[in-house]
Amino acid sequence: MGGAAKYIISAVLGSFAISFAFDHILADKKIFGGTTPKTVANKEWWEETDRKFQAWPRTAGPPVVMNPISRQNFIVKSRPTES
Repeated sequence: MGGAAKYIISAVLGSFAISFAFDHILADKKIFGGTTPKTVANKEWWEETDRKFQAWPRTAGPPVVMNPISRQNFIVKSRPTES
């Protein structure tokens, strides 16, 4: 390992440690006040929301291909199969 590598690796690890510490203090300890929303903290709420989203009817139009030059979408039509 070269001489500069130890400084780079230690700087990257140090920046991760500082970032983690700030995130923990600001988000988890909430030093500026505030509360965690009920929709995040309540597990039953999350499960019910997820159940509703999974039951949502999914409809889609025909597949499209975008021409990157003109930024125009074209509907892709399937080719007839020749048997």
